[in-house]
Amino acid sequence: MTATLYSFRRCPYAMRARLAILAAGAPVHLREILLRDKPEAFLDASPSGTVPCLVLEDRVIDESLDIMIWALKASDPDGLLDMPQAGWDWIARSDGPFKHALDRTKYATRYPEEDAAQHRADAAAFLTELDAQIDVNIFDRPSLADMAIAPFVRQFAFIDKAFFDAQTWPNLQSWLDRFLFSDAFELTMRKYPVWREGDAPTDFP
Repeated sequence: MTATLYSFRRCPYAMRARLAILAAGAPVHLREILLRDKPEAFLDASPSGTVPCLVLEDRVIDESLDIMIWALKASDPDGLLDMPQAGWDWIARSDGPFKHALDRTKYATRYPEEDAAQHRADAAAFLTELDAQIDVNIFDRPSLADMAIAPFVRQFAFIDKAFFDAQTWPNLQSWLDRFLFSDAFELTMRKYPVWREGDAPTDFP
C-alpha cells in the first residue's frame, strides 16, 4: 500500500514534510486539500484536522516533524538525519518560541490584545542568533534542521520583505535565497489540483 499524504501547498508544516519525502525519494499519493473545505476522508484520517497528515497501512502520522523523520529513516541518501543535538534544539526553538512570535506578527489581527511589534522583535532576535549560526548551512553540511526551519523563515520574510532584507542578516538572507531558488523547493511547491473523492492517485515526488 502506498502511503497517502494530505497536504496544503502553502502551509510551512506541509512544505517541510514534502521536502523530506522528496529528499528520501519516498513515494506517496499526494492529496492536496483546501483548509477552508476539508474533505471527510481527511477529517476521518487526521486526529488533529491539520496538515500534513500521512496515512500508512498500519498507522497515521499527524505531525510534520514525525513525517520528516519517517521519510528519512526509510531513505536518507544525503545524511540529513546525521546532525548534532544542537540541530534538534534549533528545530524545537523554531517550532516553539519563534513560531509563536511569527504567528502573532503575521496574523496580528487575530491577537488584538497582544503587542505585534514586540512579537516581531522576538522573532527577529531568534533570526539574529540563527544568522550567527549559519555559514552555508545551519551546520557544516545540509541537515534536517535546514529543511525543518527554512519554511518558517520564508514565512516570516514575506510578511514584510523590505524589513527582512534591511536587517543585518547576511548569512540568513543568503541561506534563504539558496533555499528559495533550489530545485527541491521548486519541485516541492509545484501546484496540484485539489483532491476530490474518487480522483486518480497523484504520485509525489
